[in-house]
Amino acid sequence: MPKFYVTTPIYYVNQPPHLGTAYPTIAADVIARYHRLFGQDVFFLTGTDEHGAKVAQSAESVGKSPKQFCDEIADQFKKAWGALNISNDHFIRTTDSEHERAVKWALQRLYDGEYVYRHKYEGLYCVGCEQYIPKSSLVQGKCPLHRKEPELLTEECYFFKLSQFQDELLTRISKRELKIEPVQRENEVLSFLRGEKLQDLAISRSKSKVRWGIELPFDRSHTTYVWVDAFLNYLTGIGWLWDGEKFERYWPADVHLIGKDILRVHATIWPSLLLALGVELPRKIFVHGFFTVNGQKMSKSLGNVIDPVFLAGKYGVDALRYFILGAFPFGQDGDFSLQRLEHRYNADLANDLGNLASRLLAMVEKYRGGIIPTSGKEMEIDLNLRRLAERAFLEADKCFREFAFSEALARIWEFIRGINKYIDEVAPWSLAKKEEQRERLDMVLYTALEGLRIVALLIRPFMPSTSKELWNQLSIEEKLETQRFPRALEWGLLKPGIEVKRGKPLFPRIK
Repeated sequence: MPKFYVTTPIYYVNQPPHLGTAYPTIAADVIARYHRLFGQDVFFLTGTDEHGAKVAQSAESVGKSPKQFCDEIADQFKKAWGALNISNDHFIRTTDSEHERAVKWALQRLYDGEYVYRHKYEGLYCVGCEQYIPKSSLVQGKCPLHRKEPELLTEECYFFKLSQFQDELLTRISKRELKIEPVQRENEVLSFLRGEKLQDLAISRSKSKVRWGIELPFDRSHTTYVWVDAFLNYLTGIGWLWDGEKFERYWPADVHLIGKDILRVHATIWPSLLLALGVELPRKIFVHGFFTVNGQKMSKSLGNVIDPVFLAGKYGVDALRYFILGAFPFGQDGDFSLQRLEHRYNADLANDLGNLASRLLAMVEKYRGGIIPTSGKEMEIDLNLRRLAERAFLEADKCFREFAFSEALARIWEFIRGINKYIDEVAPWSLAKKEEQRERLDMVLYTALEGLRIVALLIRPFMPSTSKELWNQLSIEEKLETQRFPRALEWGLLKPGIEVKRGKPLFPRIK
């Protein structure tokens, strides 16, 4: 059975989950669900990054120990992903004992391989970024991401020989042995590697400065931070060093989904660590855009975070999932507003999909006692809907595999609107008035119902609850979970003679 391994970045526990962290998690969930529909052995990893000075400071500010603080925030992430119907196979925490042991093993191997050395360093350190940043990167003397002035630090710490891997990284990325998409992000990385020299990377802090971290096994007076610790979650999350069979099954990762703010470190530090450890590189890094509010990235420090669980509770989880992946192309930024969400809800979900299901099932109840009729001889207009269904899958499938989620949804919605148009054109209510049109009415109702069955399958990765509700309303005996593409999308699999069960409106209009 083919495998597929998809990851999100692990999210820093300095703040609870918000719409900006939910966005790539929902995207990864859609990818995982889609590949499962083809019968693939999918592993979907997400989790939390829990060490470092920033976490310790945040814990102290609320009178809690770092571990207690991390436990509470990690639990909020788990609850949020449950509320958003995220189907991750594992939730990793960097405080997990297996992860910490693996990090120490990796640090020792890097040290023994002479990839790590001790050095005195002076520079500008951003606590938010957990790294030294060049003065040239500051905006009005402040970190451009966190809007705070960095600290001038002088200390002895351990460095990773990142500079040693510049040429190999350039070769691997330019040859697409490590794919970076969209293409403009790959070009950014290549331009950076060709134009600037990589500097060796500080990977530790003295315990006198940062106690909340994993000790260096070769110097217990130092702790490592994000670069060695957090990145290794992609390996430890699938059993690296303690479950060889599982690790060999899923590694290399098929895709890391990341935000553009962490592209450079994922394209330089992460693959360099893998090369130093003798581990194969991931196949692809895909860089998504950000949801912004008034043109600014969501963050706690800017005070503009939006709670996705609140939105899911107000509008429905599937409506939220539909909106945030359908609003704009996945690799680009887009500005969030409740007005846009409500407009798309009413237009696409209430009017197009919800109204389709409601009026079609109502006609089956009215004209055929709720029983799915037998199909008959197809006319050209019926065949056209069938062809539209086939085209919807082929085009949506291409979009899915390019992570063009908004385009995939657009293709599916073309089909939904096509079914609505078909019903308007064939006018079942007119056919029902004439006894001689009984067979024709049966064919029309069956054709529209079969289209709705296919819609239930096509929307499943995006809107799993709505998909299941449609499946149940159509009273299909086969379990939805057992349906596999492309076989399940073949036309004519809906069984006649079954009684439909019209339920509540899928998406009541927002007034």
